[in-house]
Amino acid sequence: MAEIKGIRNVALVGHAGSGKTSLAEALLFYGGAISKLGSVAQGTTASDYHPDEIERRVSINTSCLFCSWQGVHINFLDAPGYADFLAEVLMALAAVDSALVVVDATKGVEVSTERAWQLLNDRKLPRLIVVTKLDHEQANFDQTLGSIREAFGSSVILLEAPKGAGKQFAGTVDLLGEGLASEHQGFYEKLVEAVAEQSDELLERFVTEGTLPREQVVSGIAQGIKAQKLVPTLLASSTNEQAIKSLLEAIVKLLPALDQREPLVGTHPSTGESVTRKPLATEPLLAQVFKTIADPYVGQLSVFRVFSGTLNSDSSFFNVSTGTKERIGKIFRLQGKSQTTIASVSAGDIAAVAKLKDTHTGNTLTDEAHPMVLEAIAFPDPMLSIAIKPKTRTDEEKISDALQKLAVEDPTFRVSRDPQTKDLIVSGMGDLHLAVMTGRLTSRFGVQVQIGLPKVAYKETVAKKVQVQGRYKRQTGGRGQFGDVWIEVEPLPRGGGFEFINKIFGGAVPRNYIPAVEKGVRTAMQDGVLAGYPMADVRVTLYDGSYHPVDSSDLAFQISGSMALRKAAEEAHPVLLEPIMEVEVTVPEETLGTVTGGLNGRRGRVLGIEAKSKYQVVKAQVPLAEMLKYASDLKSVTGGRGSYTMKFSHYEEVPAKIAQPIIAQAQAARAQEGEGVRLKI
Repeated sequence: MAEIKGIRNVALVGHAGSGKTSLAEALLFYGGAISKLGSVAQGTTASDYHPDEIERRVSINTSCLFCSWQGVHINFLDAPGYADFLAEVLMALAAVDSALVVVDATKGVEVSTERAWQLLNDRKLPRLIVVTKLDHEQANFDQTLGSIREAFGSSVILLEAPKGAGKQFAGTVDLLGEGLASEHQGFYEKLVEAVAEQSDELLERFVTEGTLPREQVVSGIAQGIKAQKLVPTLLASSTNEQAIKSLLEAIVKLLPALDQREPLVGTHPSTGESVTRKPLATEPLLAQVFKTIADPYVGQLSVFRVFSGTLNSDSSFFNVSTGTKERIGKIFRLQGKSQTTIASVSAGDIAAVAKLKDTHTGNTLTDEAHPMVLEAIAFPDPMLSIAIKPKTRTDEEKISDALQKLAVEDPTFRVSRDPQTKDLIVSGMGDLHLAVMTGRLTSRFGVQVQIGLPKVAYKETVAKKVQVQGRYKRQTGGRGQFGDVWIEVEPLPRGGGFEFINKIFGGAVPRNYIPAVEKGVRTAMQDGVLAGYPMADVRVTLYDGSYHPVDSSDLAFQISGSMALRKAAEEAHPVLLEPIMEVEVTVPEETLGTVTGGLNGRRGRVLGIEAKSKYQVVKAQVPLAEMLKYASDLKSVTGGRGSYTMKFSHYEEVPAKIAQPIIAQAQAARAQEGEGVRLKI
């Protein structure tokens, strides 16, 4: 078990295709953790081991990896770069103390790199920038460095210069090394100036002497990284041993160790008061589950980071998030899909345990005598929803369990059933995310599904007040059936729901039949007269009627109430209502006009625009029917830099021109089902 000062936890983040997985593979290989350098193209890397990752040749899951360098144990969390898998990035950042921001030398800073940078800022995590693919024939170091400084500002400093370019790339020049060539002196001088600006003491010495001792430059860089005032940039190629070893050296010497971390801050579960905990092995246990994996051999794996204390195998912990105590068996250290058992895990390290009963992603694990809750990992709401339907009865029996297991693994994958349309809805971060998750239904659980857009939960209402009679009489010999009611139907304000008022006086309808009338009215409202959608925002007043002392019954008055409501709905100018969503769209400023114009084109109303850092937040109200494919369109318009959230606001009347085809389609579907329609448009 490595000592606390001998552990580094580092996330690899950046845009998809920037070379994170190849870089991780090279770090493991030259760090001596694996015996052969794997390939993304051949599907042989330690990091991308899931079948869907190998098939698509992209990272989909955050992988746990490790190696050692100069006696320091380094845990790497290789996070995917596609925006659709943002949850995996958030999980990784919750468990690390620093990050490598990977930038492709052929493309410069890309969308997901900017997003990852902002997430690092939010969590105040120190970082290094690593420029990859310098051996590619299209690599352009100067342009890439320019894009990095343009995107991330004056905190960026250069620690290495390239030896050659493209196929002639032969490693790096350490700008802190001795005997720099004249062409590199300018780089070094800028580096010293940046370090000198970190403190008044350093600046005074720099002004007086014109430079700084190299050992003071190195310590100043480390201090600047910890304070997040400096972000060193290093250069790497996954096939260049010298460049990778220089990066490992920088990780060990420059990134802060655990003992340099500030005490952990949480809350007491009973009092809600703030609690702090030092990141020491001698402190009580404090850990957090940051990822859940469904392993085909050992079952559900809970992957956690220990922030203080020690957890031994064949022991127990207290899950303060759920208030339950759990026993554990073996503790595993993960190297991609490989698992090695370890006797214990202490402060600063990352490990996994299997088959926990009531422990989930984001839960805090503690010593029961010293409870403390860490802030849960905040995941974004899904942006895209689809309806899925099992193909066979066998699939129908298996799908609920399969979906539940997928949702446990990925907090941004949500499952629900629309109570009105009965659609089974799955929601995710985008097309690729949902394609992967529904693909796993088949590959992992053998469930075949049909996919389509969710139905919109339209409603119907009335636009004017009417009074109608509902009379039901049936005589077939012997006792008959008789019920007779007069009701007044009128519209309520939007969101008014349903009201039933009894104004019967003098026993025109006996009191014991009133509930049957209301039941009949409510039943009829579930199947509106326009397109079969439920009715809403309606007040029904029962004010008169008649009965037969022998033939009247609950059933007769229920039928008469239903008949009256349907008749009234036809006469009271029925209209279609649609759900209106409250939408917040976050976009780069340069795409603001296009996005607001697009929302207007979707029948949306822009309510306001607010600035948020480099982005603009557009607040609008938009019909749900216009938002079903918005995630893909927004990604296209903003180059993947836009995102949005939405929640239900209210119902509004559908404009007549838009309502007509919706009604016609619904009537045709009902006629095809043999149900017929009650009102022709």
